[in-house]
Amino acid sequence: MLDIIEAKTPNHFDEVRRLCWEYRDFLMTLDEKSVRVAKTVYPENVYARLMDEIEVEHAVPSGGVRLALKNGQAVGCGMFRTIEPGVAEIKRVFVSDAARGTGAGFAIMTSLIEQCRKQGFDFIRMDTGKPLEAAIRLYLSMGFKLRDAYFEIPEIAKDTLVFFEMPLRR
Repeated sequence: MLDIIEAKTPNHFDEVRRLCWEYRDFLMTLDEKSVRVAKTVYPENVYARLMDEIEVEHAVPSGGVRLALKNGQAVGCGMFRTIEPGVAEIKRVFVSDAARGTGAGFAIMTSLIEQCRKQGFDFIRMDTGKPLEAAIRLYLSMGFKLRDAYFEIPEIAKDTLVFFEMPLRR
């Protein structure tokens, strides 16, 4: 059984952090260029600081964090934050090996999108790496459209990222 919950408790956030570190470790298994980008953009000390600030950086009402539980065990996560008025950015959507192919990624994304709508955002933006083809297919299938970069990208990452946007208002 798969449940998507809002991360609220210290234990929830510990599980989110564990999954985010697992996500970073996963990025280190990709092609050489993607690994260089991950190490440049998210060196371990910077990533540790991000992990320490998850509850603040993604706090309601300007953000949110979701945790996927399979039979009560944390197997995936995702979060969003405000990047400008009316615009949310989804970050760190990750599903562990134990839950790949179960629909957990779709369920996390659906929950994040619904919460962004409820919180009154007009658009969602996000990015992912080109090697993450399954993620790209998922985002496009959910209605995200490709777009140009929405933040300044380090030179090393210019040809390795894919950017998306989804309007939430008709």
